[in-house]
Amino acid sequence: MQSRTGLNVRTFAPARTSGRPPVLLVHGFGSDGHRDWVETGTARALAEAGREVIVPDLRGHGDSPSPSTAGEAGVPRLVTDLVTVLDEAGAAAFDVVGYSMGARLAWELPGAAPGRTRRAVLGGLSPVEPFEAVDVEALHRAVADGTEPADAFTAMIAGMVCAHGARAAGLALCVEGLRDTPFAPRSWAGDTPPVFVVGKDDMMTRGIERVVGLLDGAELATVPGDHHEVLAGAAFRRTVLEVLAR
Repeated sequence: MQSRTGLNVRTFAPARTSGRPPVLLVHGFGSDGHRDWVETGTARALAEAGREVIVPDLRGHGDSPSPSTAGEAGVPRLVTDLVTVLDEAGAAAFDVVGYSMGARLAWELPGAAPGRTRRAVLGGLSPVEPFEAVDVEALHRAVADGTEPADAFTAMIAGMVCAHGARAAGLALCVEGLRDTPFAPRSWAGDTPPVFVVGKDDMMTRGIERVVGLLDGAELATVPGDHHEVLAGAAFRRTVLEVLAR
């Protein structure tokens, strides 16, 4: 299905309804809804538990259109896209599960859709904005003509972005947009505190305890794996199902 935002959206209907609200699944940077949620079995497991599941590809990712400017890929625009997808699905209330960049966006949803977020699982969330250290001009040059960035971190991001071929320019704009709207956690706007899920060997989430400590009643669950292994793990999927069944 294509949203009026232009985003590609997959939906999964339950075989039997649980009477609970739909679940929005938000993927990470450089991935897409199919890879993070369908291939890993999370979308199917939620549908089997009686939940309608909504799985969009974010702007610049999967089968959704690429941004033409960094502003189209900043957090405000990406979150607005997600609210529109929820509106189109008729989701007056919803649960949300986000991973990595998807968790960063999910953090903003209670404020963007007041009173509608029931439960939230934030997986693989970095306590700081990882793209703040990127030299975006050098990144765009690397994508345009292959010039190797002098900065090692920017070079690593450039290599990851360029591996996506024709999608690289759009992903570079996503990096710039996210860099321009860095993660600065203060308070949670939802009625129910989120559950944070991190991999035992995930260096990206080091220091997440500081964010968890900001929120009364927030929980932190640790599962096996590093940043790229967690999503495919049974422990992550089991944690999501348990939290959203409350």
